[in-house]
Amino acid sequence: MGMTMTQKILAKHAGLSEVKTGDLIMAKLDLVLGNDITTPVAIDVIKNMNKEGVFDKDKIALVMDHFVPNKDIKSAEHVKCVREFACSNDITNYFDVGQMGIEHALLPEKGLVVAGDCVIGADSHTCTYGALGAFSTGVGSTDMAAGMATGEAWFKVPGAIRFNLTGELSQWVSGKDVILHIIGMIGVDGALYRSMEFTGDGVASLSMDDRFTIANMAIEGGAKNGIFPVDDKTIEYMKAHGQKEYTVFEADPDAEYDEEYTIDLSTLKSTISFPHLPENTKTIDEAKGLKMDQSVIGSCTNGRIDDLRIAAKILKGKKVAKNMRCIVIPATQDIYLQAMEEGLLKIFIEAGAVVSTPTCGPCLGGYMGILAEGERCISTTNRNFVGRMGHVNSEVYLASPAVAAASAITGVITDPAEV
Repeated sequence: MGMTMTQKILAKHAGLSEVKTGDLIMAKLDLVLGNDITTPVAIDVIKNMNKEGVFDKDKIALVMDHFVPNKDIKSAEHVKCVREFACSNDITNYFDVGQMGIEHALLPEKGLVVAGDCVIGADSHTCTYGALGAFSTGVGSTDMAAGMATGEAWFKVPGAIRFNLTGELSQWVSGKDVILHIIGMIGVDGALYRSMEFTGDGVASLSMDDRFTIANMAIEGGAKNGIFPVDDKTIEYMKAHGQKEYTVFEADPDAEYDEEYTIDLSTLKSTISFPHLPENTKTIDEAKGLKMDQSVIGSCTNGRIDDLRIAAKILKGKKVAKNMRCIVIPATQDIYLQAMEEGLLKIFIEAGAVVSTPTCGPCLGGYMGILAEGERCISTTNRNFVGRMGHVNSEVYLASPAVAAASAITGVITDPAEV
């Protein structure tokens, strides 16, 4: 029996000719990622291991992004801990204030992840890099510590679900709508510990930013990872962002999939996930008109330049509704700079929005947009669990940048085609 794309990558990194679903393997790692919340825990674990140094100072990335610039004393102490560890171990890829960005947008931008890589990160949305044809998955801080110390991690080889994408998306419909539609279809545990592999002629019509968004939220369907085939767009992106050598893996024609779905992209509508699970989806026709208090455009899911361009196109010449707050967060410093040079920040500010330095901020209820009791937020982030963005009696509605921008103008969930 043939192997899936994910299985081929894992077999290569385990030094095996083949693997099958359920096998337990040890695989060599190309990159280990941590942030300001998860890395301090990993550092404590390494200390208890009595381990001197790290396996490779060039293959570890430490990104300060969740509470940076520091929001309080505790977050400052966390970053200080990581900063001192990075300095003492001469970590090449340490990103702090001024150089930071939201980790899952920053690493591809810096060329640190490429096709064929095997990556772990102490953050659940590490699965983002599957957009580049890499195997990447989130782990706990203990596994991160072991990865930093040894350069290896153990995996149970996942099975896979194939999503055959056909057609092209309509105007104002994006990768966020694709993945919300899929999660609504299979549920938050529909791909539990399996790979979500995206194929079909529809993939070619998706931008890289669309693919990053879709892979990013594979975890919200319970998946171990999400992964896209490597095509001309992927190669162009990798060459534009670095010189790291990449390896293209393709699924075997006789690869075995647990399930297969075909999705015609042209039939999809803007999709909104209602509280309190990403699977609780409704189309824009079912959702529009519900009053909102805040709109957030950003995060590791939707803070890239295409996302900001879409939001700016809708907000240009318009105003954020009275009693509505709109917060825009470019995902990295480079995206922030590009948005400034293109005049997007001016559009946001003139519309009555605020623009933040790159940070995860409100996504996890950290800062820069916490909700009070009874408030509702339309957000381009990835989770809408109880209390995710603030008070346990607040509500988060997940949507695309187009819907979030349109809703900021009207104060209610709004179809972007109607503003």
